[in-house]
Formats: sequence, C-alpha cells, structure tokens
Amino acid sequence: MRIYVCGPTTYDYIHLGNARPFVVFDTIRRYLEFIGYEVTYIQNFTDVDDKIINRAKELGEDPLVLSARFIEEYYKDASALNIKKASKHPKVSDHLPEIIEMIEKLIQGGHAYEVDGDVYFHIPAFESYGRLSGRTLEDLQAGARVEVDNRKKHAMDFALWKAAKKGEPAWDSPWGPGRPGWHIECSAMALKYLGEQFDIHGGGQDLIFPHHENEIAQSEACIGSGPMAKYWIHNGFITINQEKMSKSLGNFFTLRQILEKFSGEVIRFYLLSTHYRSPLDFDDSKLEAARKGLERLRTSRQLLQEKLDQKLEKEPVESESLPQIHALKEQLQKTKDGFYEAMNDDFNTALALSLLFDLARETNSLLHQNISFTSAEVRALLQEVKETFDSFTTVFGLQFESVKNEDQEGVVDGLLQLIIAIRAEARKKKDWATADQIRQGLDQLGILIEDTAQGTRWKKK
Repeated sequence: MRIYVCGPTTYDYIHLGNARPFVVFDTIRRYLEFIGYEVTYIQNFTDVDDKIINRAKELGEDPLVLSARFIEEYYKDASALNIKKASKHPKVSDHLPEIIEMIEKLIQGGHAYEVDGDVYFHIPAFESYGRLSGRTLEDLQAGARVEVDNRKKHAMDFALWKAAKKGEPAWDSPWGPGRPGWHIECSAMALKYLGEQFDIHGGGQDLIFPHHENEIAQSEACIGSGPMAKYWIHNGFITINQEKMSKSLGNFFTLRQILEKFSGEVIRFYLLSTHYRSPLDFDDSKLEAARKGLERLRTSRQLLQEKLDQKLEKEPVESESLPQIHALKEQLQKTKDGFYEAMNDDFNTALALSLLFDLARETNSLLHQNISFTSAEVRALLQEVKETFDSFTTVFGLQFESVKNEDQEGVVDGLLQLIIAIRAEARKKKDWATADQIRQGLDQLGILIEDTAQGTRWKKK
C-alpha cells in the first residue's frame, strides 16, 4: 500500500487545523498495517515557499535555516500526538533535480512553456483538468482572483518554476536561476518514491483546489497516463465559530498552546472522535469532554488489569453463572465485528471508538460484581477483552500502557504507595487535616486519589 500525504509548509508552529490531517492519516496508516498491509508512507516538508521567504525576511533569518528549525519543531509536535514518522519525509530543497527533470518533460510534451525565466503549466493542454474538484475551466476563469499577467497563454496557467528575485533562495536551471512553484514539488516527490501510480493521496479539504487538481495535471501530463492516485482522501476543516481555522485569518491556536492545557493523547482522541470528513468546531469545552471520555476508557482498562493481576488463592472453578458474563461475551463479539466494519467503511473512527466505550461499560458491569473471579472461563474472557482493547487502541495511536523506565516507574509507584499508607494511617486516627493535605498536595501534582471498596488507588489526572 503506497500513500502520499501533503506535509506542512515549515515557517511556523503547526496549529490544530494542520494537526488534524496528520493524526487522521497516521491512523489510516496504522489501521492498514494492523490488517496486514505493508505501507510505504510519504509525507513531505515544503521548505521552499513564499510564506517561508516572507517570514525569514521578517526575522532576518536565512529561509532554509528557518525552515529547518520548524521541521524540528514539527517532529516535537508530532511526537506529542504519537504520530509515527513517515517512511520518508522528503524536502523540496533536496529534490531540485527531480523537479527540474519533470518540468523539462512537461515543456517537451507541450504542457508547459517558459517566459522570461518563469515556467507555466498550460491548463488547456490538459483536457481533464478539474475532474477532482468538479470545476470546469470556464467556471474557474469566471471566478478567478488571480493577478493579471499578460505573459501567460491562459489566465489560469500556474507556475512550475519562478525566476529568481533579489534576496530569495535560487537554484540553477535550464531557464536560469530560480525556485520551484508550490504544486510541482509533490508531483515530483510522489513520482520518485511511489511510482507513476499509487494507492492513496491525502490532505486537507482546502488542498483539493488548486493544489491537488494541479498535481493531477502535472503528474498525468508528464507520465502520459493516469490516474495519479487510485483514491483521494480529504479531511474536513477545524473551525472556530463556524469559520475555518487558519493562520491567514488569524483565528488559530498553535498545537503548542493547546498542549499547555491538554495532553497530546487527549488532543488525538478529540480529533478522532468525529469522522475525518466532517467539520470539527473547536473550543476548550470539547477538549475537556474528550479528556473525560478518554479517562473513562483508561480507568476501565486499569480496573481490568488490576483484576487480571490478582493472584488466585485457589484453583480456577467452573464458570459463575452471571448475566453480566453473557452480556460481556456478546459485547466483545459486537466490538470486534463492529470495529472492522466501521474502519472498513471510510475509516469511521468515531463509530469504532464508540464501540470501545460499549465494551468498557459491559466490562465495568462485570468487574463491579462481588465475585471471586476464579473461573477459568471468566479470566480467559477478561484476558480476551484486554487484548482486544489494547490492539484497537493501538490502531488509534492511544497508549494506555506508558512505556517508561521500569526501575523509575517502580520507585514512583512505591513512593506513592507509601504516601497513601501514611494518609490511610491519618484517616484511621481521624486526622482529617493531614489526610486532606496529602490529597490536595497530590492533586496539585496531577495525581488523583480514589478511595474505593477495594482500597485506595492513584492515577494521573
């Protein structure tokens, strides 16, 4: 399975709207790998672009240095969201030979022309232009908001190569020094790493036109056949007060800002809780709801693990006859069947996640029964629930079992158990002030104390 996803233009920190496609397509990749596909996943970095040049001028910085800095910042944000690195993260600046070669082929084939060091793609020369967006050339020309350039053969022709301007980065080419236009980079890199045709091309809804439309025209005109990609997948916008989140509108929150309030796992869960094609309106209350929902799943998984970790004091007995056991068996099968059905139906993560909540609810119903859980059948059922839960949450990129240094984890757990024991002794002596002080102190450190019938537990908030 070969996938190409348009990556960030690296001139600033990514905002939540940028993050959505990266989480969505990371999850699609994870699911395809989960069901047995070997996936080659390409996500580019646009490190040569007008936005980068303008930002570098504002900061008095070299454009490529600025871009390299924000590529590293992207990796930090992606790590916070548990986004896997692509099979390859190609950069425009590393692929000038491939871009120039592609432009030369387009000129030779009569699909592009050079004017004063600029090279343009001639849209009328590609008959099927507009098929992805459903627009005709006449519609595009009538609604065009492009700067008039009398050098162009057609008003909608777009730049493949831009002649060098003073103070901008430039590379040598057959048409003189300059730099590539925006659209040609993805066509050249997709061709190099995925071949003449690949399976899935992904990106945000805003890229359908003109970026992806232009990619199709360039790639198929160069190759002489098509389609470039078998499937095009586009995620919906994130909005604020029903208006698209974007840097140009100034109504955006960087991911860094949101990570100051919520964990990367909560943000990822929030982004997957709505079908990827649907718009998603942002506010803190929705992220808070996501945090609480994720915590319910985490608590269920923790209770399940605690029950399985209990040592048996006697040999397993025959199954205890409880309606909750039958209900959990039924829900487990529904969750398994429904998960694949939901994900196979246009990657419906929202529906698939709802099934995990159903499974957690039935599991909790059984776990709260006052029984010994010494039945071999029941313990096998709980183990199967745990394995199902873990495998499906891994597809969503959620890690309920943190991977940490085991020795350090043991020290932290031991210290907390000691603190809990001191608090329990204070409560026994009715020293409520000390007990409350311990609880409040731990709460300020992000540790929640829960007093249950089975004893006191702690967990991260």
